[in-house]
Amino acid sequence: MPGSWHCCPSLIPKAEVPLAAASFHPGDLVGIVTDKGQQLALLVSLQGSKAQLLPGWQSGASRPRPLSLPLRQVELIARLPDGSSPPEAPGLAPWQFTVEQLQAATPPRADLAAAWLLLAEDDTSLSLDDWLGLQLCQPKPVQLAAAWLWLQSEQLLFRWRQQQVSARPLPELRRLRLEQRRQRLVLEHQRLWHEQLKQRQPLNLELLSPAQRQEINLLLTWASGDAEQPLPAELRRGLQVAGCTADTGAIRHLLVDLGLWDLHCLPSLRDTRWELGFSAELEAECQRLLQAHGQPQPGDELRRDLCHQHLVTIDDVDTRDIDDGLALEQSDEGPLRLWIHVADPGRLVAPGDPLDLEARRRASSLYLSRGSLPMFPLELATGPFSLVAGQRCPAWSIWVELAADGAIAASGVLRSWVKPAYRLSYDDADELIDLAPPEERQISQIHQLLLSRRQWRLARGALQFDQPEGRIREIAGEPTLEITEPSPSRLMVAEAMILAGAVVAELGEAQGLALPYRSQLPAELPPAAELAALPEGPVRHAAIRRCLSRGFSGTSPSPHFSLALDSYVQATSPIRRYGDLLVQRQLAALLYGGVPLDADQMQQLLQELESPQRQVVQISREDQRHWQQVWFERHRGEQWQGQFLRWLRPQDGLGLVHAPELAMDLAADCPSGSQPGDELLLRVQLVDPLRDQLRMRASG
Repeated sequence: MPGSWHCCPSLIPKAEVPLAAASFHPGDLVGIVTDKGQQLALLVSLQGSKAQLLPGWQSGASRPRPLSLPLRQVELIARLPDGSSPPEAPGLAPWQFTVEQLQAATPPRADLAAAWLLLAEDDTSLSLDDWLGLQLCQPKPVQLAAAWLWLQSEQLLFRWRQQQVSARPLPELRRLRLEQRRQRLVLEHQRLWHEQLKQRQPLNLELLSPAQRQEINLLLTWASGDAEQPLPAELRRGLQVAGCTADTGAIRHLLVDLGLWDLHCLPSLRDTRWELGFSAELEAECQRLLQAHGQPQPGDELRRDLCHQHLVTIDDVDTRDIDDGLALEQSDEGPLRLWIHVADPGRLVAPGDPLDLEARRRASSLYLSRGSLPMFPLELATGPFSLVAGQRCPAWSIWVELAADGAIAASGVLRSWVKPAYRLSYDDADELIDLAPPEERQISQIHQLLLSRRQWRLARGALQFDQPEGRIREIAGEPTLEITEPSPSRLMVAEAMILAGAVVAELGEAQGLALPYRSQLPAELPPAAELAALPEGPVRHAAIRRCLSRGFSGTSPSPHFSLALDSYVQATSPIRRYGDLLVQRQLAALLYGGVPLDADQMQQLLQELESPQRQVVQISREDQRHWQQVWFERHRGEQWQGQFLRWLRPQDGLGLVHAPELAMDLAADCPSGSQPGDELLLRVQLVDPLRDQLRMRASG
C-alpha cells in the first residue's frame, strides 16, 4: 500500500553530512519550531544568514504571515525536486498532501521499535532520510514530513539533534518512561483535585495530600487578605476549573463551599491574642490569683470600709464584668456626697506579672457582635475583679460634692472595701428614675445631681449628641438589629464616668502626676444661624461632628473640647482598658507612699499600647461592618426612610445618609444636589459579606 511503512532489510548506512549543513534552496520543504510549536514551512528565499518562510502545508488555507528566521533554526525535510518550480504557497505541488495522508504516514509503533533496536545496537546517528531508510526503501515527502513531526513530539525512543536521529540508551529510556508514568499520575491526580474544587463540596483535610493541603493553606492566606505570596500556575488552573477568579472575595466563596472558611470569619482577628485565648501558663496564673483573692494582700489594711453604703451597679443585661457602681451619702450637716466606686484588679495583678503583661499586649477588651473577648481571663474579670452584688469587693472610690451650679465643690480619691447591694439593668434604673419610689429615692437623687453636672458642662460649651445608636448583634447565629436609646439612666452613668475622670485629672494636675490624659483640640463650629437652619438631631450632629478633631492621649493635662473640661482622664474601666489600670497604679503610688512613673516612663507605656489599641479598633469596625452586610443581605428587598447628612465624595455621588429606623449613618449613592436634611429613600444596591461589599442607593 502506497505510503505504508515496511522494514527494509538493508544495512545501516554510514553517517553522511547532516542535512542541516546542506544548502537550502527556494521551494524546499522545511521544519521550524517556534512558540507555536513545531511547524512545516515553505522556504521562499534566502537573505544572507536568514530564511524567508511561509509556515503551513495545507492548500486552500488563508495565506500565512511570512516569517524571517536564522538558518540555524530551520531544518531541511525535503529538497525541491530538480526541474520543479518553487510553489507560491504551502500545500501546492510538489508538497501537496492531505491531513489524512500525513496522519497515515506517521511511523507505526512496531517499525519504530525495530528501528530503535537497530540504532541502539550500533550506537550511531543517522539523517532523517537514512533513518527512514531503515524502514522504507524510498521515503516520500509526506513520510519525511510525518517522521519529522513525530520526532518533535514527546516520544522517548529517539533523540533529534542537529538533524540527526539517535536511539536513546535503554537505561535512559527506562528512566524517562518511569518519569513519564509519574507525570501522567501527577496530571491525573491534579485533574481529580481540580474536579473536586469544581464540585465545591466540603473537603476532609485529612484525606488530602501534602501538596493539596499546601494549596489550601495558601488559599486561606489569600482569603485572610494576605496576597503577597503569588498563586502557582497549577493552583490558578484549578481555580479556573472551579469557576473561581484569583481574588480574595471569590476565594472566600470557594472556601465556604469547601467547608474550610467560616462565613463570619474576621480576617483581622485570625491568629491574634483575642482569637488564640489565654495560654496554659496564663490560665494557671489565673487559678493562682483566684486562690489568692480570699487572702490578705498588701495595702488591704489601708482601705476604708464603705460596705455600709447602698451601692448599686447599672449595666446592660448581658454585661458580666462589672467595673463601676454609684452610691450616695448625706451627713447631718453636710451636702450630698456622690460616690463613684471602681473595681480594683490591681489588688491581685501587680506590674510585670504574667497577666499584667498579657493585658498590656491586648490594651483592652474586644467587643464583637458575637460577644466580648476580655483583656483578663473571664473567671477573673467576672469574679474577683468585678463589683459583684452581695460580695465584699476591693475598689477605688471617688467622692464628689457638687456646688449648686454643678461645679465640683470638693472631691477625693481613696482605696476601699464596698459591698454592692444589687445590680440594675438600664431599664430597671430608668424605671426607678421615672417613678422615684420612697424606698429607692437614691437613684433619682443621683440622677438629679448628675443632671446638674451635665448642665454645668453644657453651659461651658460641651457638645451633646444624644440620639439612638443602632448596631448589629449576632444572636443564635442570626444578625439582629439592636438600637440603644439615650435613656436617663445611660446619660446618668455616662456623666458619672466623665465626672470621675475629671476628678482624677484635677488631682493629677494638682500633684504633677503623669497620667494618660485624654484631650481634644478646639474646633471652629458652624455659625449658630447655620446650625439652627438644620433639623435637630442627626443632621445637626453631623454638621458639628465633621468640624471636630480626634481625641489624643498625652502625659500632661490639656483641655478636652467636646467635654468642656480643662483636663480629663479615663479612669473607670480598669477591667476593660489597660490605661485605666495605669491610672489606678499612679494614684496608689501617689497616695500610699510609692514612686509614680514619670512622664517619660508613662509615655513609653502609652506608645506601647498604641498598636494593640489600633488593632482593637480595626477588628471592631470590621466585625460591625461584616454583620451589617449580613443583616442587609437578609433584608435586601426592603427600603428605609433616610435623611441626607453630608457629602463624602461628591465627585462620585457618595453621601452619608441617616436611617432613623435603623439608627445608623450609612454611605450611599445619593441624588445630585442633595442638601442636609433632604428626605431620601434607602435600599440595598449590592451586598456580598464575603467580598466585604455593601453599596446602598438613596433616591429622592
